[in-house]
Amino acid sequence: MRFDLADLRLFRFVVEAESITRGAERAGLALASASARIRSMEDTAEVELLERHPRGVRPTPAGRAVLHHARLVLGQIEQMRSDLRQYAGGLRGHVRLLSNSAALFHLSGAIGRFLAENPSIDVDLEERPSTEIAVAIAAGLADLGVGADIAGTSGLETLPFRLDRLVLVVPQEHALATRKKIFLRDALDEPFIGLAHGSALQTHISSHASREGQPLKLRVRLNTVEAICAMVETGVGVAIVPEIALRTGWQDAAIRLVPLADPWASRQLRICARRFSELPAHAKRLVEQLRNENS
Repeated sequence: MRFDLADLRLFRFVVEAESITRGAERAGLALASASARIRSMEDTAEVELLERHPRGVRPTPAGRAVLHHARLVLGQIEQMRSDLRQYAGGLRGHVRLLSNSAALFHLSGAIGRFLAENPSIDVDLEERPSTEIAVAIAAGLADLGVGADIAGTSGLETLPFRLDRLVLVVPQEHALATRKKIFLRDALDEPFIGLAHGSALQTHISSHASREGQPLKLRVRLNTVEAICAMVETGVGVAIVPEIALRTGWQDAAIRLVPLADPWASRQLRICARRFSELPAHAKRLVEQLRNENS
């Protein structure tokens, strides 16, 4: 049985994208060529590797076995290349990093500085809920993740990153503006302004509201914290955002910040990887940068 590296890379892309078409695009292949390669792999293995459905593909048990070994082989090849690049006069590479919504506010400046200091290293940063990050890292779908330590990270190595706190933002003259702190359940009768659909942070907040037995009354969803706070100023509603997003610039706004007293609203963000020692050199350099900025 012979699979070359191009076969393994294509198969990984297809499974990760859950689509032969999108996997082919990532691999830089025409759809017909990618389909033929996948079929040839199945013919060689004498077993179906993908379950084909109208809305995409999923790996069969045999396909999951191939995917596991493909990730190991490709990971070793990438690490070898990374190590060799250091002897070739400059570190080059690509890091795939997953982050929850709150961590993005902590990461933006650090990633910007890292990219400026390492012009030959690229970072693919994607937002995911913390629970999905842990699963994706364990499955080898990304190099690094940054999420809340409440997410299941069993089997992964983790390092502390930052403490993240959520606050309730209310209009300056609002009845809750004088509170020193507040539990979410005591604010659920208020109309809320939320983040856009697909936001991992908004999903996190909404899930806790549902656990209190009363879903959020979302009047509008906006894409940025700045837009949300501007809407809060108008008196349309209240919002929950990361405190770090409001460290500067809000003092002159007609809003007030009320810390949330719920235990889940104060979370330790952690950097996670399958094994830090096995990361490519460029990913190790990013970890070092993030840890130095946290010290």
